[in-house]
Amino acid sequence: MGTTLRITPPSDFDLPRDVCSYGYFLLAPNHWDPAAQALIRPLELTDGASCARLTQPRGAGTPVRAAFDRSLARSEQHDAREQIARMLRLTETEQDLAAFHRVDPRWQRSGQGRLFRSPTLFEDIIKTVTSCNVAWPSTINMNRRMCDVLGRPTAVKGVRAFPSAAKLARTRPGTLRARCRVGYRDQRMIDLAKLFAPRGKRPPELDAAWFEDPANDDDTVFKKLLSLPGIGPYAAGNIMQLLGRYSRLAIDTESVRHARVVLGYEGTERELMKRVAEHYEPFGEHRFRSYWFELWEFYEKKRGPAHEWDREGVGASFTASQLQD
Repeated sequence: MGTTLRITPPSDFDLPRDVCSYGYFLLAPNHWDPAAQALIRPLELTDGASCARLTQPRGAGTPVRAAFDRSLARSEQHDAREQIARMLRLTETEQDLAAFHRVDPRWQRSGQGRLFRSPTLFEDIIKTVTSCNVAWPSTINMNRRMCDVLGRPTAVKGVRAFPSAAKLARTRPGTLRARCRVGYRDQRMIDLAKLFAPRGKRPPELDAAWFEDPANDDDTVFKKLLSLPGIGPYAAGNIMQLLGRYSRLAIDTESVRHARVVLGYEGTERELMKRVAEHYEPFGEHRFRSYWFELWEFYEKKRGPAHEWDREGVGASFTASQLQD
């Protein structure tokens, strides 16, 4: 009999809305079940990986139920709660979202404001690297193969966790390239993993908590991210929002499409990127949220409500040609 945890979220938390709010919910080892409105994913815990099934049986604002595939020790239960809280952004309070809605009231009625992320910063960084300079279906494939090839198994047949920093740090570049199909990213991903992996009895070279510490200002954190292997301005901007730092945009070719199709701007790619940045400047420290929910609204108009998407069907269909008007 597995452990079941009862997690009390903020009173405005809605599992389907707040999980299906950012594309990473479609990346392995996350599995969103549209029929059951449940998130199924393994977590790396002290005694091994364990698969959790997250539901909110009584609806928005009520406790989240996390049912695991095995019994968890007390220390593992604490770790599982922390990972789930990070993933669902349960530390972002009603007051935090109210501040965003005051700046951009378009999203107040829907309650949108939280953006789904990974249980760990390391996973968020690797997922960001897999999303750079590539079509979305390839990002889905890379993450699926990394879990299949390098992830620890769970008690659920065929379900594996996201590879740990220690595991990825020991992986040969050729394995990542050939079996996980990460292309030129292979060595960069290994170098990143080495920074986050424990060094024998010594702690990792990078402390994930430092990046999330509010004592460190956005400029300092952004500069540090840019110093990491394979992290350029787009990746750093995206990781910033995954850290809960929404003051920067992550501008790429999708931003250019958005500028033309949704905002109605014209000009060269460089001009459009500049205009996008100027357009979201008034939203201040919430500018990424305003930008993202505009994008997400466009996606849902094209493909229906995100909580009805499945990874292999709708989730894999996001290519530039399919998103043009």
